[in-house]
Order: sequence, then structure tokens, then C-alpha cells
Amino acid sequence: MQRHGPGGTVAPRLRATGILLLVVHLLIVCWLMLRPRTVPWVPAPNLEPLASIHAELARGTWQAVWHLGGSVLLLAPLGVLLPLAGGRLNVSPLGSLARTVFAGAMIALAIEVLQSGVPGQVPDIDTALLSTLGVALAHLAVVPGARSRLRRRYEHPRGATPKISRVGLAPQADVFSGGRT
Repeated sequence: MQRHGPGGTVAPRLRATGILLLVVHLLIVCWLMLRPRTVPWVPAPNLEPLASIHAELARGTWQAVWHLGGSVLLLAPLGVLLPLAGGRLNVSPLGSLARTVFAGAMIALAIEVLQSGVPGQVPDIDTALLSTLGVALAHLAVVPGARSRLRRRYEHPRGATPKISRVGLAPQADVFSGGRT
């Protein structure tokens, strides 16, 4: 049976599944965002934060939700897959959020930088901002509850001191009431 201390991890199969899903998701995102497109005209790159968001909102609410929602959902699974691939159960929720959002932002920025060299693809800083927002929202919506359930599932019941199976004795440090200092 696997022991989980202060730095406990999830079962190796669950972590391996997280890594596999993470790689598959990143490959799909890279294929979608970095493949060359044949188009007659492309707009100029947007390097001004929130400019394309304001332009989309000016077009209409439903069109803005449709176009901007795709950017939010693009990297949102990373908010769950990055902590799952890390496999740690007992971590600070704020530290986990900060690490996950930072990694998501770096991946989004890397995609935008790589898009600058792909024909037909236009880098847009707002896509990186919205993708990072999606990572943060997915992390906040899923990870704290999932970690809580996994901790309850993998924690050993607290109670009697475990005994050595073949001998039937408790470990020496627990036998003496004073303990060692």
C-alpha cells in the first residue's frame, strides 16, 4: 500500500493518465493554432491588451461570447491537467493556482510567439489573456474539490498504530510512551 505524507501524491496510474491527457491536449492545441492557413488576407497582429476584446464586444454580445469563449476554452483543460500531471495532493490552494496559471500563461504566450512565424496565423495578445483566464477558471472550478476527494480516498484511517504484519509488534518509537527527542 502506498503511503502519503505531507507531500503525498496521487496513484501513479492517475498521474500517468494526467500526463498522457496533457500531452494529447497540447498536441491538439498546437495543431489547431500553429498549422499554416491559406487565406487571401490577414489582419495585423494585435499587441495592445484588450483591444480585440473591446472590438468583439462592439460587434454584439452573442457574437462576442461566441468568439471570445473559444479563446477562454482553448487552454482551459490545462487548469485541471497540469495539477493532475503534477500529482501532488497536499499543496497550498493559492500556490497551486499560481503555478498553474503561470504555466498556462507561459504556454499561451509561447503559442502566440510561435504563431508569428506561421503563414495565415495572427498573434493576438488578447487570446493569450483569455486563455490564461480559462486556465484559472477551470482550476478554481475543479481542482480544490477534486483534491479534497482524492485526499479522503487515499488517506489512511487514523486510529490504532499499524503493526508489523508478521510479528504483531508496533514500531519501537510508539512502544515507549516518552518518545525520542
